[in-house]
Amino acid sequence: MITPLEIQNKAFGKGVRGYKEEEVDSFLDLVTLDMEKLIAENEQLSRQLAKAKKELQRYAGSEGVVLETLEAAKALMSDISVSAEKRAEILLKNAELDAELITREAKESVERLKEEAASLEHKVSSFRMRYRSLLETELEKFDSLSQELFGDIQSEQWKQPEAIKSTDPSTRGMQPGQSSDMAKTMLNLRVREE
Repeated sequence: MITPLEIQNKAFGKGVRGYKEEEVDSFLDLVTLDMEKLIAENEQLSRQLAKAKKELQRYAGSEGVVLETLEAAKALMSDISVSAEKRAEILLKNAELDAELITREAKESVERLKEEAASLEHKVSSFRMRYRSLLETELEKFDSLSQELFGDIQSEQWKQPEAIKSTDPSTRGMQPGQSSDMAKTMLNLRVREE
């Protein structure tokens, strides 16, 4: 490429019908100035191009970093999603196990309460039978005692005259062998108890 210095130093030969030397020198001066401007502009553009290439390389490098970061973020989100699903499954299984445990404990408690109720029912029934037996035994004792006590009195009443018997309200209308009001009370007690 031709330089401005070469343009300025160029010497032309002289011919018979040559150009005017002043016009050629003035034109060469203009061409030299334009050439210097173009060279300066070219150098400036070269520097800008180099700077743009560096920035492009930096951006290309950062683009790779951004892409790597995006891929890492995607992988992290995937891991978080999988971890959250696993955690949810674990929480669900724990809740199911807790529910099963509570259900089993409730069933065991119901069974225990049923057994206790049956035991109490058996005890009440047993107590009732023993109490009834006790009452019947006591009534039999009472009957035998009253028979012994009132049997003597009754036989004496039959021996008394009819006038005395009819005035005594406890013996009025009684046949021989019948007991007093006490015997009736005992009979009423037995009927009520049964």
